[in-house]
Amino acid sequence: MMARSRGLGLLSLVVWLPLALTGCSSGSTAAPVLITVEGPQSGSQASNGLDQLRGVRLAVDALNAHGGLWDGRKVAVVPVDDKGDEAKAMPAARQVVAKGIKFLIGPYNSSVGIANLPYYRRNQVLPLWMTSRDETAGVGATVQPMNTQIAPVEERYVKGIGAKRVAMLVDDTPNGAFTKGMATRLRAKLVQDGASVTWTSVRETSASGLPSTYYTGRVKKALTTKPDLVYVSTYFPEGIRIAKALTAAGSVPRCLMGLANVDAAFVAKTTLSQAQRCVFSGVPAAPQMPSAAGYVQQYRSAFGTTPGVWGSFTYDSASILFAAIDKAKSLDIGAVEQQLRRTKGFDGATGTITIDPKTGYRTSVPVSILRVNGSKHFVIVKLPPFIV
Repeated sequence: MMARSRGLGLLSLVVWLPLALTGCSSGSTAAPVLITVEGPQSGSQASNGLDQLRGVRLAVDALNAHGGLWDGRKVAVVPVDDKGDEAKAMPAARQVVAKGIKFLIGPYNSSVGIANLPYYRRNQVLPLWMTSRDETAGVGATVQPMNTQIAPVEERYVKGIGAKRVAMLVDDTPNGAFTKGMATRLRAKLVQDGASVTWTSVRETSASGLPSTYYTGRVKKALTTKPDLVYVSTYFPEGIRIAKALTAAGSVPRCLMGLANVDAAFVAKTTLSQAQRCVFSGVPAAPQMPSAAGYVQQYRSAFGTTPGVWGSFTYDSASILFAAIDKAKSLDIGAVEQQLRRTKGFDGATGTITIDPKTGYRTSVPVSILRVNGSKHFVIVKLPPFIV
């Protein structure tokens, strides 16, 4: 297993595809091994997608600087932009398969993964998926929290604060497979526990024809039921507008936002009072994770900016993939997957990683209830014992 120092060692400049394809970075004539990073690298979720791409580039650069894979071959990154849009899922996947690439990190959006992960697997591409819907599981592995691992954290919080009337604001559009799935799962549990739950649908910010008052109206509708908790299951572009509308509404109930709102762009585009209006389920950004200190330093050095939430997860995805390839001493995806699912106690930027050999899921995920602190960083909430 690759030691953490290999992934977080001294980095050179980021390896860009044209340079890597020539083999100039190593002096080797062997063609590099190509890996794809698929995600929303443009569009409304671009901050997420670019953070993920940078995370992989750091891992690749560290690997190449330390001699490459077991046979001395270097690795090169092929970015593929799906814009977080279900309609772009298959065109993105066909690009990858047409290039003969066998290793994939991504996609990120569950709606995209539901559409194209089966195609990847049919065409012998091994994914380290970044989606969280259980429907996207299968061949490969993930270090990302899955919805069955996130939902219990949310349920414990809602029950712990004694919420009995919950109003949900949910992105249940075709691209909202993850957000709809999380809300559906939580609603079923809460109703089973005796709570009343209402559901207000929310369209995406990119939808044409939305009036400026759209989100204000959605929030107003949700609040007509006089809930004691508002649950927001959206991606962060919608969450930004809902946080603003909730703050403008004045004295309203507690609010819990889902994991897909935890993003640097959320706090960048809200005031402190708006950002602090809700708590969140999710994982803190890399600078708030002690295990990511080395990663954060190298990220800032390479890119001149602070990392977000999900780049550290793609960094770890690439790192455990390289370790599996080295252990397999092969690029055969069956042999690599077998080693990938034997990952145990790997010291990653996101903490210790062990993969369940049966499911490919990470056995312990760093999901907590978060809040935004005075410096506009997502930090873990210290909850009373009856909630934890």
